[in-house]
Amino acid sequence: MGGCFSLEEQRLQSRTGTSAEAGGPDGLRKCKSDSKAISSVLAPPKDVEDLQTEGYGNVNIFTYNELRAATKNFRPDQILGEGGFGVVYKGVIDENVRIGFPSRQVAVKELNPEGFQGDKEWLAEVNYLGQLSHANLVELIGYCCEGSHRLLVYEYMACGSLEKHLFRRVCLNMPWSTRMKIALGAARGLEYLHGAERSIIYRDFKTSNILLDADYNAKLSDFGLARTGPSGDQTHVSTRVMGTYGYAAPEYVMTGHLTARSDVYGFGVVLLEMIIGRRAVDKSRPSREHNLVEWARPLLVHNRKLFRIIDPRMEGQYSTKAAIEVASLCYRCLSQNPKGRPTMSRVVETFEEVQSMPECQDILLQNCMTGSVTLYEVPKEPAEHVETEKAKQEPTAKTDAVAVAVAVPPTNGKPVPQSRRTRPANGRSKSEPPLECKLYIPSPDSDGHQLGLEALASPPSRNSSRDDPPPVDEDLYKI
Repeated sequence: MGGCFSLEEQRLQSRTGTSAEAGGPDGLRKCKSDSKAISSVLAPPKDVEDLQTEGYGNVNIFTYNELRAATKNFRPDQILGEGGFGVVYKGVIDENVRIGFPSRQVAVKELNPEGFQGDKEWLAEVNYLGQLSHANLVELIGYCCEGSHRLLVYEYMACGSLEKHLFRRVCLNMPWSTRMKIALGAARGLEYLHGAERSIIYRDFKTSNILLDADYNAKLSDFGLARTGPSGDQTHVSTRVMGTYGYAAPEYVMTGHLTARSDVYGFGVVLLEMIIGRRAVDKSRPSREHNLVEWARPLLVHNRKLFRIIDPRMEGQYSTKAAIEVASLCYRCLSQNPKGRPTMSRVVETFEEVQSMPECQDILLQNCMTGSVTLYEVPKEPAEHVETEKAKQEPTAKTDAVAVAVAVPPTNGKPVPQSRRTRPANGRSKSEPPLECKLYIPSPDSDGHQLGLEALASPPSRNSSRDDPPPVDEDLYKI
């Protein structure tokens, strides 16, 4: 297995046409191409005592008072989310926080000493993100380990997590092209991790850990469960099973054997969620559809059934050939046999081939020319107001129906039979939202774009509707 990873690295270098260059004191080497950068062996991980005095080259060491100032004294209205690690705050680091520091928005994650995760996960994040740098990995700006305080400072991600966009009730109608862009970016992030001389296994790939910037570029976050992969003649690393239910590879759950192909399975689950628009586990569905992979994977290789289960919100946004190719890739990623899954390098190549298809280019151009706008749906209005609106529409609807009937002239003195399938009286097509739904375009400063780093915390909303599917992304299990 170790030899396979070495061959994979050589093949990647030949694709980029660049050789690894020696870099920094941390023992890292990076290619000139950001998207194909390959790291060499990581430096030995540092412990808390080391990090208090000596960190990593491009990572800042902040004091607790500096981060308190950046988050306005950890004010409640600055909270972006809350999870097993602790609370995530939005903040700004500028001249008022540290002299000479360029002003920028950040997300500050504070460890809860009594939470599910602890120093081990905090150290893993600092030691990995402190040495790794890639366009599809979230940037670690700094950290604080002053006394008992454990905090991490990340770049602020304006569009929040993929999970928020796919599954929240007030959700973004994310088009096919955007989903494929996100999938490709996340795949490149995993490819970079797996391309190391000794691979890095992410181990917790899921929609809530994929963050999106203002341009919907995907970045992997939360490296608390990441592990260094096998080396030499080893085929796997044995570890306690941890992760999120529904995303972990079956062989890892059964044996605790972890490989890079375990991440490929998790990627397949996320890709399936993006194709179908459903959660990996959804107990609100009929019993046979509770587990998305078990229900949907067999349908991915049957074309007629495939197009029945693709997210209907993306109708008309993709070519048949592209959908079949992506579904086939997803099917292979979800293979029960790890050896039957493609490498992440092959996954990236497949997405790049799909993007370059003439059919995809034509559809993308057509969508751009129509000037389509992505909209949000707000919660439905009270029933009384809806009934009033419907009552106002009824006279107009009846008049329209009469007008249509009169407008058709008779043939040979006989009336022309009317089809029972008529256009809705209010002139709206079936694909348009119902009358009781309002649509609005959120501004960049609205809540729809200030989800921040919730993917690192993802709290359930107290005011969420009963129709919302139960959140599963925070359910860590141990076997």
